[in-house]
Amino acid sequence: MGESGWCRWAVPLWMFTLAGFLQLSASYSVKHSALSDFHDSSVRNCTVVPPYLPPTTVNTTKRLADLRLLMPAHNVSAYIIPATDAHLSEYIAVRDKRLTWITGFTGTAGTAVVTNTKAVFWTDSRYWIQAERQVDCNWDLIRDSYVSSIVDWLIREIPEGQQIGVDPFLFSIDTWNSYYHPLEQAKQTLISVPQNLVDEVWTERPPPPSEAIERLPDYVIERSWQDKVEEIRKQMMEDAYKPTAVLLSALDETAWLFNLRGSDIPYNPFFFSYTLLTLDEIWLFVDPSRVTAEIKEYLNASCFQSHCIQILEYSTVKSYIGRYVTGNVKVWIGTEYTTYGLYEVIPKEKLLTSAYSPVLVTKSVKDQTEQKVLKDAHVRDAVAVIQLLVWLEKSVPKGTEDELSAAHFVDQKRSAQKHFRGPSFESISASGPNAALAHYSPNNETNRKLSVDEMYMIDSGGQYLDGTTDITRTVHWGVPSDFQREAFTRVLMGNIDLSRLIFPPGTSGRNVEVLARRALWEVGLNYGHGTGHGIGNYFSVHEWPVGFQSNNIALQAGMFTSIEPGYYQENDFGIRIEDVAVVVKADTKFGGKHYLTFETVSLVPYDRKLINTALMSREQIEWLDAYCQKIRSEVVPELVRQGLKEEHSWVMKHTEPFVSGSILATASSLTLTAALLSSTLLQRLLF
Repeated sequence: MGESGWCRWAVPLWMFTLAGFLQLSASYSVKHSALSDFHDSSVRNCTVVPPYLPPTTVNTTKRLADLRLLMPAHNVSAYIIPATDAHLSEYIAVRDKRLTWITGFTGTAGTAVVTNTKAVFWTDSRYWIQAERQVDCNWDLIRDSYVSSIVDWLIREIPEGQQIGVDPFLFSIDTWNSYYHPLEQAKQTLISVPQNLVDEVWTERPPPPSEAIERLPDYVIERSWQDKVEEIRKQMMEDAYKPTAVLLSALDETAWLFNLRGSDIPYNPFFFSYTLLTLDEIWLFVDPSRVTAEIKEYLNASCFQSHCIQILEYSTVKSYIGRYVTGNVKVWIGTEYTTYGLYEVIPKEKLLTSAYSPVLVTKSVKDQTEQKVLKDAHVRDAVAVIQLLVWLEKSVPKGTEDELSAAHFVDQKRSAQKHFRGPSFESISASGPNAALAHYSPNNETNRKLSVDEMYMIDSGGQYLDGTTDITRTVHWGVPSDFQREAFTRVLMGNIDLSRLIFPPGTSGRNVEVLARRALWEVGLNYGHGTGHGIGNYFSVHEWPVGFQSNNIALQAGMFTSIEPGYYQENDFGIRIEDVAVVVKADTKFGGKHYLTFETVSLVPYDRKLINTALMSREQIEWLDAYCQKIRSEVVPELVRQGLKEEHSWVMKHTEPFVSGSILATASSLTLTAALLSSTLLQRLLF
């Protein structure tokens, strides 16, 4: 799936090049999206009197008026509203969707600025059409998402000497600095407004979550929370700067450290919390009413020793940190996920900073138990995706299914699998031109019928007690064009080239991700999103700091990452092939120590009719056949166990060896024969 930090897709919309269209673009182009089925009535028109507003917009007149009434009391001439929460989460709870409430926009990325006379909204190209559908004419839409664009606008619109307010708990340290310094040069001041002004006027804001926090079952845990605490304390003691405490702000940090889970965030099993871990004490900031007697006992919450967790009110974290730093201390923070609201209370001389906290870095390498159960989850998840593909192959020719029904079907099939807890993100179920928008998810307005004449892309995943999954497959039920086949094959070649790479320890993902693009680049094609992201064990589907981006850490054995090259033909079709892989030790000819490679753990066949093996090397075809063999050896037994005869036959058909010219390219014909025999025996025994 596209990414959080990873959700930075760069998906172009229609660019009108004809002179006649250019003359009309100022007032009319917003009505033409990359989805040809959209009609003019689906977007706003603020140039007519009265303005035309589709029924999907929200009237924000009173909300803006109420917000503006509060601004003079805080001595601010502008107020900035970002789209995140106090933990800089990718997905946020409904009560934290302040940007949605003030603008009506429901997308995941954007920033609003409100002044006494203007309201302006910035978002990236993924959401331009959506914004025109949802935001009323109180708002000016600026088609940009960079902080520099917002800062430039503020410098132009706000007089010198004025103050610009923001909730410091919604800004990362880097984001704060990106605003503060250029505004300071323009003789404007960015200030912290401790009480969020949107919260003050949002009278029907949902209450905080109240569901009890849960602990993970023992069978998915290798390291107890006490083991993890000692591991982090050991890193603290070994650090040359001798930190006395580590402050954990990202929600997955606390959840991982204590082997706990919650349900506060959509698609992510987290709970609102902070942790301050010192060499001899542990403070957990959380709503105490959500901590059951069982969990208190589990956390040793009734004692005051080094392995006893003191439970404090979630809302007291800032004041408690303020008191703690009055002593002779040094607090270690990860700057990527610590908000300016906490950063500003710690004196600079008492700070130790790194991009990521030691917890995030340690968590990124799965232990043996985590690796095993995460692989198990992917086998069961493959069953659900295979059920979807079998069903679609039969149903689409009848003309009865659409993008939404396909997304619902795969969710339903996942829900029948053992340990299922919910989807890991909103499914990207996209047909034809909709799939050309890499981050598209269907709704009642954009939903398209599935057709044998169009390509279809399904990017979906599940949350299981033992793991998180994310997989994308692209299929065609009719006759694909030569260009579609070549584009698909080259995307697959990129996936294979990166997956089969052998590399030395300490290699960063950004240094090798070009391999996923090489086959596309050779013919002048490319994709505008990241190549992969980390994935968790019943955690976030986009788990930092693993992946192939510039701010990811070096790859190590035990890390799980997606590998997902793609290609998107504007207003026509989209292709993405996404698999999750684990970094493992590689066997090399000369026995190079600690060399690494990837082992693919997503196990669903690729669409054979879209693969042109004439474009592929023998090594690529051998990898592909070995992958098909792995599907047979690992997924077929699970299909047999679940009594899925039709799916079993489908998999056997779609994992036959490939042929390149006159050469049958197989990793090992004997091993493949053994796999065939074993699956046949299982079928006879259990069916």
